[in-house]
Amino acid sequence: MRPTRPRPALRDRLRPCLAALALLTASAGAVVAQAVPASAATAATLHVSPDGTGTACSTSQPCSLTQAKTNVRAMSSSMTGDIVVEVADGTYRLTAPLTFTSADSGTGGNSVIWKAAPGARPVITGAQRATGWTVQDSAKNIWKANVGTGFDTRQLYVDGVLATRARSSINRADLTATTSGYTFTNSALNYLNTLANPGRTEIHGIGSFTDRYSPVSGISNGTITMDQPAWDDNTFGYDTLTKPFRAASLYIENAYEFLDAAGEWYLDTGTGTLYYKPLPGQSMSTADVEVPKLDSLIDVGGSYASPATHITFSGLQFSGTSWLDPSTRGYASQQTGAYLTGTWNRPSDALTSCQSGCPLFEATRPHWDQMPAAVQVSAADHITFTGNRFTQLGQVALGIGQDANAHATGVGLGADTITANGNVFTQDAGGGIAVGGLQADAHHPSDSRMTNKNITLSNNLIHDVAIDYRDMSAILLTYVNGATVSHNEVYNLPYSGLTIGYGWGVNDPGGSQDYANRGLYDYQPVYSTPTTAANNHITDNYIHDIMQQMNDGGCLYTLSDSPGSTFERNYCHTNNNYFGFYHDEGSRHFTDTNNVFRNVGEWAHENANSTNNTGALTVQNNWTSNSSTDITDGNRGNVVSGTVVVSDGNWPSGARTVMNNAGIQPQYRPLTTGPVTGPLQRLLLHSRPDRPERWQLTVTDAGADIWGAGGQHDDAYGTVYRSGAAVERRLGHRPGRQPRQHQRLGQGRCGAAQQPHRQRLLTRLRDRGGDSVQRREFSSGTPTATDTSTS
Repeated sequence: MRPTRPRPALRDRLRPCLAALALLTASAGAVVAQAVPASAATAATLHVSPDGTGTACSTSQPCSLTQAKTNVRAMSSSMTGDIVVEVADGTYRLTAPLTFTSADSGTGGNSVIWKAAPGARPVITGAQRATGWTVQDSAKNIWKANVGTGFDTRQLYVDGVLATRARSSINRADLTATTSGYTFTNSALNYLNTLANPGRTEIHGIGSFTDRYSPVSGISNGTITMDQPAWDDNTFGYDTLTKPFRAASLYIENAYEFLDAAGEWYLDTGTGTLYYKPLPGQSMSTADVEVPKLDSLIDVGGSYASPATHITFSGLQFSGTSWLDPSTRGYASQQTGAYLTGTWNRPSDALTSCQSGCPLFEATRPHWDQMPAAVQVSAADHITFTGNRFTQLGQVALGIGQDANAHATGVGLGADTITANGNVFTQDAGGGIAVGGLQADAHHPSDSRMTNKNITLSNNLIHDVAIDYRDMSAILLTYVNGATVSHNEVYNLPYSGLTIGYGWGVNDPGGSQDYANRGLYDYQPVYSTPTTAANNHITDNYIHDIMQQMNDGGCLYTLSDSPGSTFERNYCHTNNNYFGFYHDEGSRHFTDTNNVFRNVGEWAHENANSTNNTGALTVQNNWTSNSSTDITDGNRGNVVSGTVVVSDGNWPSGARTVMNNAGIQPQYRPLTTGPVTGPLQRLLLHSRPDRPERWQLTVTDAGADIWGAGGQHDDAYGTVYRSGAAVERRLGHRPGRQPRQHQRLGQGRCGAAQQPHRQRLLTRLRDRGGDSVQRREFSSGTPTATDTSTS
């Protein structure tokens, strides 16, 4: 597998225009080094390489990753300084996850640091590369490769981009739901009766806040028989597969016969044949086709008595996983990676009586499972991820302190002093980062060591994630104490930006009358003590271009009580007219100050009714481009004051300060600024490149509108290889001076070599405050925090 890098021809053509990136990319290693927590001097350095052998682990005789782990274990008990494992450039293909326990940990206050060698961009992957492609069907341009048998996968990545599993769209009105599946009479669906392998297919339904998958058992004579209990689990409760609150697209997926669109694939597990229909311009002789084979990649965790501790991962790429549970147990999504599984009692008429909740459904709520992450951390402390790239992963990328059912070690929760700083998350099937569990031990731990606390998530770039599981957000915190989520940038998301809290208030002291009425407390206690959720601080984040597919979400979304928790100096814009602040059921004791909202729907909303406890919110001194809110001063214990409604883009200086400072801090931008990974359409350059201390150009691998904002164009997959891919500008101007003009690629210094590419290239000149070029102050030659708005 090759790391995401420019194609040589494009690199050569863009070389003059990308000179401005040199300082950024050259300094990336230095920033990684600065981001790694300071600790003791290095006592030993081990060297690994993709083809390493033996036990020496030296510069001249590097070893394998697994051998380095063995050597670390032998050395860790007598550490006098840090042990550094230096990972050489190349691709490391795992056949099993790497597990880090207390035996792999630092001791005596020292750390074990797994980091990229200087200048290296190593890839740790659980994928197999598919090679030897031949034509299967020349008329349809379908190709095939043998990848072997004995495994399955739900994802395929081609040149770093998540491909689409072969599928066919179905009109919901053509199906009639039954207790065992569907029936259909429309002759347009008769092709389903002749599928060669209907037992490999799944029904995929997109709803309001759920995104569901349910496996098919068989199809014949107009009857689709579904696997149980996945069908039952997906068809009762709320926003169900059979009666979603918003009926978006419905597909049947995963059959060779559905291969009719470029970019689709299908794996025949019986013969080991992988089929793919290339995108225009893709050559199967050179395409990097990666087939994920592992359920998880990195599992960090010990026990509560003996946790994994003092381990750092730096400068690595994590790729190549596929979470397979939905293929057999379905994915009965409940929101943000929670799902229902197993056999439950339900009403005999559930298809009519339990499509918007019922008492028997409430019996499931305390037992929902969580999607496991590709990189997992639990029963651990002082674990750090910095400068890594989480991409091409078939689930949520990084999971911290989730429930035991989401951890391969079998031990959940218990995450203390975990840091994720300066990482990139992109092209992942699930969300970016999930912290905390859902079940009883998460919110009222039976052992205090289970408490998730002191979590730091900062300067991470999270975009184009939750592609397969659209019910997920960029960052989720459930029941956590003392988390700091700061200076992250998140964009191109199907659902909410940052999601804080869980439980709809049902586990807070005294419970919720709303859920008492629904019957929940017949199946769980009413707690008299607070949950562990408290003192979480969400600050200086930049959130934009979200809510592109789903419904019922917003920029900053909360649930339940969280005393001492704050939202400060966050900036959000362009969310498809959904909420800015969305304080959903049971949200209490959040303080929202000095935040900026532009081009959003209702800027501050609370889901409050006579039987829930939403309220006691403090909303002060925020800036917004519209006056729409239903959170009012004095109502339900809320304190609201100092709101400034801005018109015509006339943002006050205080708001502009928030806008300019939100998102990735300058010293971390080299970590989150990757090379060009696809064609550009236009490139705007500052007209004075002779003043490098005054400007900065950043090229990213941003995608655009993967989910079809507003129009449910679920097929309109947008990446750097499609229109809508972004090249970001970073420009600075001294206060008091007028913005300079800009030139397009092809019209000046960089134009001659680029004429053939002008129609395939895209640039967006962004301004956080409106339509004019934003003025910025530079100091000591270093730009301030910069902008990647897509307005």
